Amino acid sequence: MTNNFAAFEVTTPTDREIVMTRGFDAPRALVFEAWTKAEHVKHWWDPSGTPLAICEIDLRPNGTFRWIHSGAGGAEHPFTGVYREISAPERLVFTVRTNQASQSIATLLFREDKGGTILTITIQCESMEERDAMLRMGIHTGTAQTLKNLAEYLLNNKTLGRRL
Repeated sequence: MTNNFAAFEVTTPTDREIVMTRGFDAPRALVFEAWTKAEHVKHWWDPSGTPLAICEIDLRPNGTFRWIHSGAGGAEHPFTGVYREISAPERLVFTVRTNQASQSIATLLFREDKGGTILTITIQCESMEERDAMLRMGIHTGTAQTLKNLAEYLLNNKTLGRRL
């Protein structure tokens, strides 16, 4: 392919948004499936490359997801949320609780591009302070690695697409 599907870009178009974009050398239906089915997500989600300890997905409006990876010393790090909108294979919207008091909204757009997929992740934070805290925490670094893991998973699991 002539596109550089491995390029990762981060922007902050407003004082409450983080937008991250990356391409994949795979059809969008395949990328969407790998993002929304537990049997796939558990293998690529954790930036460290370690399979998730728990990966539960109830893919329906108001359905929940719960992904937990185990860190050093057995500490658990949960990533949980509620699906708001599912428009397979082009759009996924869900809430994510980032701390006890606040909640972010993530919108994932899967766009076909020259045989591959461009994934755009927009995180809408409740405040500029929350957005800045996420950036200081390194959300863009972890997401870049996680999406690299997804790209490798898609490349190494060609049988995934045979079911589509």
